[in-house]
Amino acid sequence: MDKNINIKVKVWRQHSAKEKGHFETYELRNISQGASFLEMMDILNNTLIHEGKEPVVFDHDCREGICGMCSLYIDGHPHGPDTGITTCQLHMRHFNDGDTITVEPWRSAGFPVIRDLMVDRTAFDKIQQAGGFVSVNTGGTPDGNAILISKVNADLAMDAAACIGCGACVAACKNGSAMLFVSAKVSQFALLPQGRPEAKKRAKAMLSKMDELGFGNCTNTRACELECPKNVSISNIARLNREFIVAKLSD
Repeated sequence: MDKNINIKVKVWRQHSAKEKGHFETYELRNISQGASFLEMMDILNNTLIHEGKEPVVFDHDCREGICGMCSLYIDGHPHGPDTGITTCQLHMRHFNDGDTITVEPWRSAGFPVIRDLMVDRTAFDKIQQAGGFVSVNTGGTPDGNAILISKVNADLAMDAAACIGCGACVAACKNGSAMLFVSAKVSQFALLPQGRPEAKKRAKAMLSKMDELGFGNCTNTRACELECPKNVSISNIARLNREFIVAKLSD
């Protein structure tokens, strides 16, 4: 049975990307352990508003673990101390009475702070756009069995496509690398015949855009894989490297 707890929340406050940020600590009483982490943040903001103070700005949308917008760095972990979940799926039962919970935004040159806990993640959109489109025949509806795909490749492609582009991999990486994200997006197409026509161009273009936008290099610490809420495998990075090498050798 869930109980109520008293906690302190140490939150990063930063008015804009150009201003220096700082931590502020708030006390909250009688928070149900059955509440989600974002519901706790809602309670905090409701308290601040009633006190005539500025609420904490943080990103969220679906609150169902689908969109990945609830990108909070909690007690040293992207999305919090639990594994395989996004922040909106984290519940207060993972914390104890009297805990001080530290909440920060993603820390990366590629994700500049907009305000408080909200960062600009449009860099991921730009990387994906650099990958271009998949060539398809847009005539009549093709037969579902017209293009045979092995179950192994189909499963691997679906696992890669599970990436929601939240940026936890970047936040977890000591280099701020986006390689897990880029490799997942490359893999979901590279494994399927529909994605092969643009495969060489896609790998080079997405890696080039990643470098241009200020993300760091991968040094295989596997922190990204450990903190990914969708358990995307680091094996995708090996596939991305192979795709890139083949593309460069065929120039």
